[in-house]
Amino acid sequence: MYLYPFLAVIIGSVIVLFLSKKAIQKNSQLTLAFSGAFLLSITVFDLLPSVYSGDIINSKLDEKAIGLMIMIGILFQVILEFFSKGAEHGHIHISSNKLPWVLLISLSLHAFVEGFSIHLNQNILYGIFIHKIPIAFIITTSLLNTEIKKYKILFFIIFFSLITPLGTFISNNSEQLIDYRILIDSFVVGVLLHVSTTILFESNEGHKFNLVKISLIAGAILLAYFI
Repeated sequence: MYLYPFLAVIIGSVIVLFLSKKAIQKNSQLTLAFSGAFLLSITVFDLLPSVYSGDIINSKLDEKAIGLMIMIGILFQVILEFFSKGAEHGHIHISSNKLPWVLLISLSLHAFVEGFSIHLNQNILYGIFIHKIPIAFIITTSLLNTEIKKYKILFFIIFFSLITPLGTFISNNSEQLIDYRILIDSFVVGVLLHVSTTILFESNEGHKFNLVKISLIAGAILLAYFI
């Protein structure tokens, strides 16, 4: 449970070392399209129904409260992207030669929130795993294209890789959060809905779908449905 998100970031970063710049540019949008469709599908098939499940009947919450938290999650992600400039869905522009602390903090907050969703259903673990590989891939590529020292880039990647497992650990081991679990889960759904839909629709240059991307998106939806 804790290892998969960590490994996803490491795998995405290591892949960069074995690909040419041309291959990176060619494959990044395709992998983003697949990951966005898969994460969206998992959110719709598993996470969304879970927050509207029978647990609500046994709580003091109503459906509108759940919907409100989902919308707050969407708003939270919109605010985060003001600082990250859309790094959560592949839009990364690092012009400074200093470690981008604002980017690291905003990405870490997003990753931390993602970790809270993993206790809900094992399938979301696969969704987060597939989502993180292309994001780590693009982050590492952008960092390596700067003059930032390599040990600082390594620190960035390692720190980022540990944040989602930290969120999962806190979510699964904090007794204080149990009473608020439905609200927290709804908040996470909002975050993931925003990120996944943005990835899906922005991964197409000129907003035009081609056959390869359509096939990847359809494949991601089917895979999420049958696992």
